Amino acid sequence: RELTQDQSKLGPSGEERHTYSLVFELHFPVSPAAERLRYILGEDDDLPTPTLFTEMDTLQHDGDDMEWKESARWVKFEEKVEEGGERWSKPHVSTLTLHSLFELRTCIQTGSVLLDLEGYSLPEIVDDIVDRQVADGLIGPELREKVSFVLLRKHRHQHKKPMHRSLADMGKSNNCPANHAQSRSMNDISDTPSTDQLKNKFMKKIPRDAEASNVLIGEVDFLDKPFVAFVRLAQATTLGGLTEVPVPTRFLFVLLGPHGKGKSYNEIGRAIATLMVDDLFSDVAYKARDRDDLIAGIDEFLDEVIVLPPGEWDPKIRIEPPKKVPSADMRKSVLNLNELGQVNGAVGGAGGGEDEEMPAPHEFCGGLWLDIKRKVPWILSDFSQGFHIQSISAVLFIYLGCITNAITFGGLLGDATDNYQGVMESFLGTALAGTVFCLLGGQPLIILSSTGPILIFEKLLYEFCKSNTIDYMELRLWIGLHSCLQCLILVATDASYIIKYITRFTEEGFSSLISFIFISDAIKKMYYPINRGFKPDYVTSYKCECIAPDQGEPFSSSPSSFSSTPSPSSFSPFYSPSSFNCLDWSQLSKKECVKYGGALLGNTCKYVPDLALMSFILFFGTYSMTVSLKKFKTSRYFPTMCRSLIGEFSIIISILVFCGIDYLLGLETPKLHVPTEIKPTRPDRGWLVMPFGKNPWWVYVASAVPALLVTILIFMDQQISAVIVNRKENKLKKGCGYHLDLFWVGILMAVCSFLGLPWYVAATVISIAHIDSLKMESESSAPGEQPQFLGVREQRLTGILVFVLNGVSIFLAPVLQYIPMPVLYGVFLYMGVASLAGIQFWERIKLYLMPAKHQPDFSFLRHVPLRRVHLFTLVQIICLAVLWILKSTVAAIIFPVMILGLMVVRKMMDLIFSQHDLAWLDDILPEKDKKKEKGGKKKKDNKKTKTPLSPPVKILMDTIDLPKDPDPSVTPPTQPPVSDWE
Repeated sequence: RELTQDQSKLGPSGEERHTYSLVFELHFPVSPAAERLRYILGEDDDLPTPTLFTEMDTLQHDGDDMEWKESARWVKFEEKVEEGGERWSKPHVSTLTLHSLFELRTCIQTGSVLLDLEGYSLPEIVDDIVDRQVADGLIGPELREKVSFVLLRKHRHQHKKPMHRSLADMGKSNNCPANHAQSRSMNDISDTPSTDQLKNKFMKKIPRDAEASNVLIGEVDFLDKPFVAFVRLAQATTLGGLTEVPVPTRFLFVLLGPHGKGKSYNEIGRAIATLMVDDLFSDVAYKARDRDDLIAGIDEFLDEVIVLPPGEWDPKIRIEPPKKVPSADMRKSVLNLNELGQVNGAVGGAGGGEDEEMPAPHEFCGGLWLDIKRKVPWILSDFSQGFHIQSISAVLFIYLGCITNAITFGGLLGDATDNYQGVMESFLGTALAGTVFCLLGGQPLIILSSTGPILIFEKLLYEFCKSNTIDYMELRLWIGLHSCLQCLILVATDASYIIKYITRFTEEGFSSLISFIFISDAIKKMYYPINRGFKPDYVTSYKCECIAPDQGEPFSSSPSSFSSTPSPSSFSPFYSPSSFNCLDWSQLSKKECVKYGGALLGNTCKYVPDLALMSFILFFGTYSMTVSLKKFKTSRYFPTMCRSLIGEFSIIISILVFCGIDYLLGLETPKLHVPTEIKPTRPDRGWLVMPFGKNPWWVYVASAVPALLVTILIFMDQQISAVIVNRKENKLKKGCGYHLDLFWVGILMAVCSFLGLPWYVAATVISIAHIDSLKMESESSAPGEQPQFLGVREQRLTGILVFVLNGVSIFLAPVLQYIPMPVLYGVFLYMGVASLAGIQFWERIKLYLMPAKHQPDFSFLRHVPLRRVHLFTLVQIICLAVLWILKSTVAAIIFPVMILGLMVVRKMMDLIFSQHDLAWLDDILPEKDKKKEKGGKKKKDNKKTKTPLSPPVKILMDTIDLPKDPDPSVTPPTQPPVSDWE
């Protein structure tokens, strides 16, 4: 029947689920096993299924002695005890024989299945199992004691020594005891974990809420047919030494049989153990109501099994675990009734992103208010989550990147504005703007910095003021105030809604351009002079002498380059002409000669050591070592904790190592120079810019025109960087804050304008590096399984500390002066290269150089023809080339407008590519969704003459070829019964 709007919010009822089930079967035929599992897994259960640790023990015979020996274990992948018996094998994917799965199915059909058994000790559980077997007539009563005796033997795990017998026991024969009580007393049965279990380091690999499933496989001489039992306990219970780790047991599978079929029994045991760690079958095992449910779970597993031909691979080869394990959610969703309505969702391209968090564009200040409400609940965690050792590495890494950028930008800005803004202003502005933004902004992971377009705008503005006799600082103040007002207007009108139209096409073009700029700038700064005129064969003719100045005119004979050198008396209070005459000028060093006013004469006086090679060694060495140490985290050397620390502090280790090498060699490589005094770079300006008095009144109004260009620059740069930071791939949980971010960027523009400091906006590459340095991975992962990416440590502490350190760098100058600039340029190179990782555009470029058979198995290559992929990539390359050429000229000031041009190009690509191709290569523009919404509104307006149809009825109509639009002259019933459609 039709679903009303209120009912659809609450979820379908049982009858409605049945309707969905019928419709689903019409379009997606399923097996009877899947049909049965659909109702098992469709039951509402808020409790997640615990992770299962599975251990398989086999029965070992030593004469008449018997014990259970651990032979394999599973958390996700299989680990076997090697034939030598002294170590575990590498984790590998379990390879099962198809015959073993069919035999397992037969065992479940014919054996005993005890579900929700109340048992709190191993003897009690064994008694229940044997009683059920006797009651079902599967074994005779005379075998009760023998089976119990075998099941209660000792369990020896891999960390224990093998059983051994004393000389006195060698001649004894241990037959089955006369009574049951005696058999129990001969076993190490305990309800509490042993010391060996508690000390087992393997426990770190198992999640805290894990439960155990034990598989017991053995051959005995008193059975003539297999003894099979599958047990699920009502409550997980610790059964003493049954499991190698102190994990409570929930499932127990027992298979005993006559001699001669040990290999077959072992394969059946491996089959059930593999099934128990399968995500879907473990859910079935927990929710199964009877034997048939378990068999249905096995059948579903068989439906998904892929058979490898025996002659085309070596069964002895152990398949390495994949780097990324496919999720079982898809298998579950097909079987889950609650998700059937989502089967016919969007095509498998990109997801929706943050659409649901963006307010409607017509709400006044709706976006800003929504951002504030979204961020308030996270205030405490924004600081508490920053207290982690990972934050130390992130702070030092981003601090060095920011300080290098501030010095470089400050120097260029000083040259462009005649030192009205310089390195000191860049330091203080970075500290002020960054600290305020990270403390109050909507996305504190964003790092603020000055950008190239801002530098070009400042240069053009200063040249305009200089040629038109307009005060530069006052005009710049009014531009900043107008731009601040315009940003606030954009915030109030929810203009950030435009980010819905920023798809992956625009993101990748922008981020690739910024990454290439970082890489090229880092390499271009590595230009150092080389003494090409030095001839080793003429070294005997090279000399440099210090010539004494004339005593009457101490500096008249000095070169012009030394004309400003102070007199010798200024260096020593004991200076006198006699002491000046006593100087041996030929023995003075170069610095002493210049100090006392002497003249340097010779063809080697201007010799400079060749530092280019050493600088490149520091440059590429820092980059290469950082990349290597980052990868060291997944290497095979050292324990996990050690590898993790090395990986997190890779950049800091690289910087310290090459700073140490530079210090030991003692070469005069260019070093990091930081201002030592807090004062304006230009002596004739103060720290506060007055808004009136130096320019005509019309300048205050006309400044709104260039301010509009600055606003567009700030808006586009800020929002695109924010979109890249808020990518769904980063798994951010605290939401976005586009409007709140733009609000504070606008306010900070006004503040920096009053103080004469540079303007700041989101720095894409440094922000990406900040996120990469704060990525979190699962601490406990199954052996062989790669640590799972959990998300980013979202907090405000690292950003605040980075910018506070920028502010106090003036007091750290004695330490920072030992850092060579090539080392910091190596960090810049790493930032640029690392930010390219994960960009699909870059992966598609590399496809041009690969033959089709060697191309990676990307998902978009499975659904989009290769020629269409190359065409899409070519369009992006052309756009990137245009942007690169543009930014290299004076026209770089209109760079933000060209970013808008990228969005226009993306819109035009709808005419070239199908929506299916764009869904895999890019994101679908929201225009399509709007048209659907408008269509839905029209249908609601016509609901008096036309009954809206629910998805099941629509699919039924499509299936049985009924017309979707009934005769308008005939009014259909309000709720047509199912029989009418039948």
